[in-house]
Amino acid sequence: MLDRVNQGEEITILKDGEQIARLVPPLPTLPPRVPGTAIGMITIAPDFDEPLPDDILAAFEG
Repeated sequence: MLDRVNQGEEITILKDGEQIARLVPPLPTLPPRVPGTAIGMITIAPDFDEPLPDDILAAFEG
């Protein structure tokens, strides 16, 4: 049965005439990510990990 799904067929599983599950083919596999392809496209501020100002922190904490 799984071979049929892997070939593209959808299979519905019934129990007492009611659908309880559906087997569908897997999504296409994405190509592997390549580290370093965004070099120079992203910048991080030197103070990105500094504590937030009190007013902004209070807004997050509610």
